[in-house]
Amino acid sequence: MVLEAPLLAANVVQWLYAEAVGRQDSLELVEDLASHLREGGLPVDRITTAIMLLHPNVRAEAAVWESSGTRELRRYIGSEELDERYHNSPLKAVFTEGRPVRCRIAPDPQPDEFSIIPDLRSDGYTDYIALPMPFSDGSTKAVTFATKAPNGFTGSQIGVLESIIRPLGIVCELATLKRTAETLLDTYVGVRAGSRVLNGTVKRGDGEWISAVISFADLRGFTRISNTLAADKLIKFLNQYFGAMTAAVEAHGGEVLKYIGDEIMAIFPYSNAEEAEDAAKRALLAARQTIRSIDDINRANMCLETPDLSVGIAIHAGDVFFGNVGSETRLDFTVIGPVVNMAARIAELAKDLDLEILVSEVIADIMGCRGGLFGEYQVKGFDDPVRVYSSASALSDNASLCPDNTAMRALEAN
Repeated sequence: MVLEAPLLAANVVQWLYAEAVGRQDSLELVEDLASHLREGGLPVDRITTAIMLLHPNVRAEAAVWESSGTRELRRYIGSEELDERYHNSPLKAVFTEGRPVRCRIAPDPQPDEFSIIPDLRSDGYTDYIALPMPFSDGSTKAVTFATKAPNGFTGSQIGVLESIIRPLGIVCELATLKRTAETLLDTYVGVRAGSRVLNGTVKRGDGEWISAVISFADLRGFTRISNTLAADKLIKFLNQYFGAMTAAVEAHGGEVLKYIGDEIMAIFPYSNAEEAEDAAKRALLAARQTIRSIDDINRANMCLETPDLSVGIAIHAGDVFFGNVGSETRLDFTVIGPVVNMAARIAELAKDLDLEILVSEVIADIMGCRGGLFGEYQVKGFDDPVRVYSSASALSDNASLCPDNTAMRALEAN
């Protein structure tokens, strides 16, 4: 059924303000938009959105729908190639000048045509239009439409597309704001804490007691390093260290919860004895990967001004409070309790003893082995001495995390 242009525009706008509002899936949104337009007789064969993101690694996101079957969410990381394509793209005019760009696609190549046109021509497209999509913050995003209809878009069809841009922008902005909030919370407080904040755990004191393996890493000699390195080199130095441990923790199912100066605190939650053993194993594997990554960084370090990295990692376990602490106007989502304090003290002990990995007696009990006892030490803030175990053997390929029970905990080769 072919609808008159004003009626089609009204139907699409009504759908956008009703069913589409609050939709988070960009691909689902453009696919449904295409269905509404095509059902109304508008021969759209390709729709893409182009939205700049507030993200530490991704510059922009594009939802791509094509009548041929393509459904793809593309994320773009800054690169020289991407910058070059952008400078010869219709989107540059849309973003910088806030104006629409229409390209009738001739059968043969034309001089000075945009870099996207040859690809569209080879796929059979005849007409392309990129429209500015304003957001309420004053920024401009973009949406593009293309068709394979022999004569391209008619004037009235383009009028329909232009009339739906503002409500489409509202829907896209709401979804982008939600994703931005998730990204910022995941980036700055972590995935678990971020999800709790988004779900309403925002009052001071809100939280819960959880069981977790706590991994605490302490960079050695940081005071001297920070006093001698230039600020830009110090940031690079810290990012290498933080990057190595964060990648290792996440690769083994943990979460870095906090950077505290030159220290890193990570958690591996569990809810029963079986999960506790698995969490302890993963924490130890993450520690091993961290040490190896740091060794690789040191071997690749050719700059005499930047010292080699060295770290001590402590692993402990028990019940911790996971929630909001702070003032009425400034909160921090973290884990607190004696278990956290003990992990920090064991990390200091690892540094004092010049050990790379040191685990508590609790971890030894969870793993079911007590080989590698290093000694018993008094630590600040605790009345009773703490027994600690060295996991130096766990740094070797196919090594056992339990030196006295090799049959129990053989590791896979990396």
